[in-house]
Amino acid sequence: MTVEPTPQTAPRPHGAEEFRRRPLGRRLLAPLATLAGAGAAFTYVGLVDPNEPGHYPVCPLLRFTGLYCPGCGGLRSAHAVAHGDLATALGANALAVAGYAVCAVLMAVWLVHAVRGRPTRIAPRPASWWAIGALTALFTVVRNLPAGSALVP
Repeated sequence: MTVEPTPQTAPRPHGAEEFRRRPLGRRLLAPLATLAGAGAAFTYVGLVDPNEPGHYPVCPLLRFTGLYCPGCGGLRSAHAVAHGDLATALGANALAVAGYAVCAVLMAVWLVHAVRGRPTRIAPRPASWWAIGALTALFTVVRNLPAGSALVP
C-alpha cells in the first residue's frame, strides 16, 4: 500500500529552491526596504546640512580628546555625495566614501540576485575582517598625524 504525501508530510523545499519559489514581490521586499532606508537617510543628510552647527551631535572622541575617529566627517561626506560633489566627499572622509561605494555594489548584487531568484549570502572570511579592521585603524592613525592632514575633515 502506498501512502500519498499530504501537505503536512510532504517534503518541503529549503534553501535556494524555497527562495526561488517565492513570488518576486516577496523576494524584493528586504532589499527594497533596505534601499528605501538608506535612501531616506541620505535624503535627510542631503537636506539637513551637517556643516551647520546644532543639527547633529559632535563626535565624543573629537570633543574630549581632539582626535579624529574613523567616522569623523562621515556625515559631511554623505551630504556631499547626496549633492554629487565627490571631491568634497573624499576630502571629508575618504574611508566613508569607499564604504558607501561598497554598500552600493552589495545592494545592486542583492537586488539582481533577488530578481533572478537566487539567495544572496555574503560571508567574508576572517582575513577580510582583519584587513578591514587594519585599514580602518591605519586610516585613523594616519589622519591624526601631521603628515595625514589631508585626511582630516
